[in-house]
Amino acid sequence: MRTLTRTPASTPATRIALLGAAIAVTVTVAGCKPTTGQPIAATGGATSQSAAQNTAAGGSSPAHLLAVHDPRQVTGSAPPSCHALAGPRPDPKCTPGAIDPAVTQANIKSTICHSGYTSTVRPSASQTDRLKRAMYKSYGLPAGDASELDHLVSLELGGANDAANLWPEVGKIPNPKDSVENDLHDAVCSGKVTLAAAQQAIASNWQTAEAVLGIAHK
Repeated sequence: MRTLTRTPASTPATRIALLGAAIAVTVTVAGCKPTTGQPIAATGGATSQSAAQNTAAGGSSPAHLLAVHDPRQVTGSAPPSCHALAGPRPDPKCTPGAIDPAVTQANIKSTICHSGYTSTVRPSASQTDRLKRAMYKSYGLPAGDASELDHLVSLELGGANDAANLWPEVGKIPNPKDSVENDLHDAVCSGKVTLAAAQQAIASNWQTAEAVLGIAHK
């Protein structure tokens, strides 16, 4: 806010003082810009928040992961067109991964490492089935293909239920990714790796996650 005042006739000293005050006000206003993430619309229609996580509470979150707090509900919507990668792995443009910012390194003992945690955040089958049908169209899959709507970053690693973190994983059930999720969960809860590192590794490529983190497959 600018305050207008009447001043005596201008002198060099007066002009210098006024200039210094103006600069100080400009710097103060610029320094007041909030740094917390604001809700954004993800490409493809998935509504999420920016990937800002409380660094003081447990380290920064992986840069490319969205942060969405959506316990027990599916958020976002299926993107228009996707192409699965070998593995199977999701299309990174459609399914970049999303995490729950309420789960931090500082509180893993009371969240993901606490028995029964996933049941408190997992959405109902009716919600996931609706998104799965839409995702079949997005990924160009025949309706009869055996698959499960899988979390890229699993719930046991603090994953969110947003469409940006879900995709129809074709293949046998249970799938090979499940054992990787369990190994990474054990490694995080035992302190071998950080939560953010595990989230980043499995979102980037679940097939290489254990090797990247130096974890021996059980």
